[in-house]
Amino acid sequence: MTNLKKVPVPTGDVAATYDTYPDRYRKRLMELRSLILQTADQHPEIGKVEETLKWGEPSYLPMKKNIGSTVRLNWRPAYGEKVGLFVMCSTTLISEFKTHYPSELAFEGKRCVWVPLKGALPVEPLQHCIALALTYHLRKRQK
Repeated sequence: MTNLKKVPVPTGDVAATYDTYPDRYRKRLMELRSLILQTADQHPEIGKVEETLKWGEPSYLPMKKNIGSTVRLNWRPAYGEKVGLFVMCSTTLISEFKTHYPSELAFEGKRCVWVPLKGALPVEPLQHCIALALTYHLRKRQK
């Protein structure tokens, strides 16, 4: 069980998409959704986050232009006992995440952080990675 604060429930097509996931996967995905929204709230530079569907997956992006990169959530039967937190493969985000959390998180390719269904949600590493994604373009401009 995680210790995440309540956030507004999804609406419209996003809510309908979450409803298509089996209960135990939806629960973990909703925990990740809460973590994304809370992370954005804790970083004023991110501002409000748009919740929408991209490629049919719940997706989160700062409403301010050129601040961050999209974070998507998804599960498919082929994923097994895990769900995915996805970032754009054209970014350096996964390599950044691996630098910070080489053994705490599991990765695939240039776009995925795997989150197991069982066990505690690794809140701090995930929250840091989400913040890195949602500030990606801002950070690149500041270098």
